[in-house]
This record gives sequence, C-alpha cells and structure tokens, in this order.
Amino acid sequence: MSALEKSNTMSEATLGGRFTFPGTSLTVQRVGYGAMQLAGPGVWGPPKDPDGAVAVLREAVAVGVNHIDTADYYGPHITNQIIRQALHPYPTGLVIVTKLGARRPPDKSWQPAISPQDLTAGVHDNLRNLGLDALDIVNYRVMGSGHGLEEGSIAEQVMVLADLRRKGLIRHIGLSNVTAAQVAEAQAITDVVCVQNNYNLAHRRDDALIDDLARQGIAYVPFRLGVTPMQVALAWLLHRSPNILLIPGTSSLAHLRENLAAGQLTLSPQTLAELDGIAAAGVEVKH
Repeated sequence: MSALEKSNTMSEATLGGRFTFPGTSLTVQRVGYGAMQLAGPGVWGPPKDPDGAVAVLREAVAVGVNHIDTADYYGPHITNQIIRQALHPYPTGLVIVTKLGARRPPDKSWQPAISPQDLTAGVHDNLRNLGLDALDIVNYRVMGSGHGLEEGSIAEQVMVLADLRRKGLIRHIGLSNVTAAQVAEAQAITDVVCVQNNYNLAHRRDDALIDDLARQGIAYVPFRLGVTPMQVALAWLLHRSPNILLIPGTSSLAHLRENLAAGQLTLSPQTLAELDGIAAAGVEVKH
C-alpha cells in the first residue's frame, strides 16, 4: 500500500467513514467542516484573525476533510471569500455545499430571500465569491421564526432551484430547516440529496425523518444550537445513523483538531444508552 493509500485509509477511519450523496459521484468523509464561524462576531464582517481563518480551512483539508458547508450570506460574502482565498484552485474531490434563502441587511438581521430573483442572485453571488462555474450542492434554507421549523409550501423555491440546475449552475439540490412534509413536497419536484436540520442529543424531533432518509440513502446533516461541541456529542451523532454527516465549525485550530478527533471515538452500548437517555430526560446540553 502506498503512502497516499495509507493516508486515505487513515482519513476514512478517523473522519467517520465515507458517504456518497444519492444519484451523484460526490463522496465525502462523514466528518466535514461548517464555515459559519469564519466570519466576524454575529456572522458579520471579517474575522479578527483572517490568517487564522485561512489556516483552519487549510488544515481541515490537509487532514482529509472534503465536505465544507457554507453560505454567501455568512458575512455576508466574507466566508465564501475566505474559502476561495484559502483553497482555490480547489483540490479534486472537495465538495462545497452552500445555502440560499436568507439575506443580511445592514442592520445585521437575518431576513428571508425567497423570490425567484433573490434565489437566482444568491446562486450568482456564491459562484462569484467561491470562484466556481457551478455549485456542487445548494440547500434551500427555510427561514422560520428564529431557527424553528415552519410549515408551508416550498414548491416555488424548489422549482427555481430545479430550473437553475437544468441551466447547469447547480449540480444537486438539498434542503435546510424543513419538515418531513416539505421534504416530500420537494421530492415530488426534483431529486433531493441531503437535508440539514437542527438535531442533537437533546433535540431529537427528526428521529423518524432521519430513519426515512437513511432508507432512501439521503444524507442528513445536523446543525447544533445550544449544544456542547464535545467530542462525545459528535461521536453520538455519527453512531446515530450512517447517513448523518457532520459539519462542526470553529475558527480555532485546536478546536478543529478536537472536533475531527470525534471520528475516532468508539462509544460502548452502555454509553450510547446513557446518551440516548439525555433526550428522554429532557436535558438541554449547553455550551
């Protein structure tokens, strides 16, 4: 076995194994990287340490991470510009997943951006700031009240993305902050390769959805609000279902290494049972 083959095997083992998005040639390590924290405080403006942000991205890719989650409204524009600065021209096999559906006006609030014009402009913003001709995966992010789910049709927005896919600007489509009914609605319009929702040890509303998506081979990507980034919490998510992909984010090299090490943890049945009990007890795990 060559040194490169050994390195790839080691990365596969330490980053939780591999997952291929359904109906695609995109295969990623299950432990990826969420770029949201690369921007300044409140996900606004440039980071205090731009060189440090670049270093975190380069280290993540160097150790085998090939799934980066981002959005052009992080910053806004800042996070994608840092990704381009750090990694462009992008290494073969790197999958960048971005999101549409929000905008950041000067008051630093988070507002919906869901008209056909908004979504089309968002795709072009992502392409320009990432330095790409087409986006690997674009998630339509439903902007509910706060970070909560909000029922309602997303057909118009998904049809816009499907049209942009036919034009070659998007390769694949995902969803974020959606209900099971919205997933089904979108799947009646186009193929969905991933769903990104709030899910963690203490917030397990999506248990049934995760299992349903796993049966279809569709990725589930949890984002974590109000939950410790401890390695054990990340390791539990990897154990929860083989279709779960992680995108822990950080602007710290030390924290990056801690997060990535979660892929090496093996949780005993007793430990898993204790962690499952956290949700049953209604305990909210804080930072």
